Formats: sequence, structure tokens, C-alpha cells
Amino acid sequence: MLADMETTTAERAALVALLRQPGSRWPEIALEVQEAGSALAVLGRTVGETGTLFPQSDRVTALVSEAAAEFAGWQAAGIEVHALFDEGYPPQLLGIREMPPLLFTRGELRRHERAVAVVGSRNATDDGLRIARAAASSLANRGVTVVSGLAKGIDTAAHVAALDAGGRTVAVIGTGIQRYYPAANRGLQDQIAEVGLVISQFWPDAQPSKQSFPMRNAVMSGYAAATVVVEAGETSGARIQARLALQHGRPVVLTSQVMRHQWARAFADKPGVYVVHGTAELLDAVDDILSNQPIDTGLEGFPDLAAI
Repeated sequence: MLADMETTTAERAALVALLRQPGSRWPEIALEVQEAGSALAVLGRTVGETGTLFPQSDRVTALVSEAAAEFAGWQAAGIEVHALFDEGYPPQLLGIREMPPLLFTRGELRRHERAVAVVGSRNATDDGLRIARAAASSLANRGVTVVSGLAKGIDTAAHVAALDAGGRTVAVIGTGIQRYYPAANRGLQDQIAEVGLVISQFWPDAQPSKQSFPMRNAVMSGYAAATVVVEAGETSGARIQARLALQHGRPVVLTSQVMRHQWARAFADKPGVYVVHGTAELLDAVDDILSNQPIDTGLEGFPDLAAI
């Protein structure tokens, strides 16, 4: 059966089979497959016991065949699936510690794009919503993709403003791509999938969980050239994203709204952090950041902030 499969199909199916194994740790699998250069080889070592006196090649074949059928079902449902070794996988995610082995998408995935994340509190203030809309609209008018997490509050304001400006927006969600969370954003999620991009790193039917949203923040941080934090309290996911962004070597822009909080003041003097007052200063900071990112290459222009 494996001999009849196209190599790429078999490798993708093998990766799915690996991730479906009980107790599998996705970050470790991603690194192992990346280092081995073959998901089939890793699957063979893991469950097929290749290299032993009694290899279980039939088990490997059965797992790959089952995963290939699952893969075909996703594609039939209009879900695109991108493995870390696929040519179209976003290169900016390959260098982060939380690199997802698989990405599930609806919409147009662009391998290289000028993207900035605009994030903040779900319980946003009127000023925060105003700043998010102004920032997203201005970025969209400059041809910059606005990335956010499709949560209520700041995220929703950023997505809607980018769309209203006729720009491109990308939603990185904390559930499976067949789920809608929050339910009120069902229409918005479908609209983004139609004219922009929705990304999930979770199985398509996965429910939201306490762990899924920080994981989502890591991917959002890695995908974007920079993160703009509009509002974020001490326990906000946007605060987590700011920390992750610096670990990923991505600059962070903090508004005066955020500087009311101790965590933001502690970040203010770190390399790669911009503190801005008003939309004009915010856009100046983004211009400075993007000037170091050539549009048709990966992240060669980013400063090395990984030690932070």
C-alpha cells in the first residue's frame, strides 16, 4: 500500500499517524521529524520497531493508510493541511520552539507576507477599541496584513477594521478550524476565511481548552513580524504573546494604554520593545520594524532577541 502512495501523501499521513499516537508530544515530534527529514522514518522507529529483529511494517502501513483517509476527508471538507516539511509551510514558523507540526487553514495561505499582530484584552475599554480599529485600519491601508486571534474585544475590532479598510486579515484561532469560538464571531470567521486566512494548529474538531489559547498566541507571535499590544492586564493572553514574541525575536509595540500595568513597564526597556503614544507613533514603529523585513524573504532582517 505504501509503495502505491505518492511520497508527499505518505509523509503527511505518517506525520498525522505520529501525532495521533497516545501520549505524543507535538513539539518533540516536530523536531524529531525535522531532524530526521522523514515522518515515515520516525513512525517506523516509533511504532514499527524498524531496526529490530521483528519489525512491524504491517502496523506502519495500517496507520499510514488510516491517516491518509483522514487527510482526504479534511481536504474534501475544504480544509487545507500544511505539514512542517511542505514547501508552502510559513517559513517564519520553522524557527520557533513552538513550531506546529501541522497547520489547518481556510483561505489563502501566503508563504511570505508583511504581517503585524494586533492583540489585546477581551474586556476592552472604549479607548482600547478605538486604538485597535485605528491601528488595524492604518496597517491595512499600507498593505500590511493584520493578524489577530478572533477573540471578542480587541481582536474582533482589529479584524473588522482591517476588513472594512479593504485589507487582508489573518485569524489564528485557539480551537479546531471546524469550530466557532466565540459563537458570536461565526460570521466573521467565515468572512475572514473567504477573503483572508484562518489558521489553526489543532485537530479540526478540537474544542477550546485552557492550554489551546497560549499555544495559539505562540503561533500568532511567530507568524507576524511584530506584535502590537493595545490593552492587556496582568493575566491577559496578550501579555503572554508579548513575552513569546521577544523570545521569538519579534519586536513588540506597547501602547500607552498598556503602560498602566506593571508587566508592561517591566518590558519597556527590553531590546526590541517600542512604547508608543498615539497611532502616528505606532505606525512609525511598525515602519521601522518592517523596513528590516524584506517582503520576499524569510526573517533575515529581524534582530536576534532570542536570548531575552
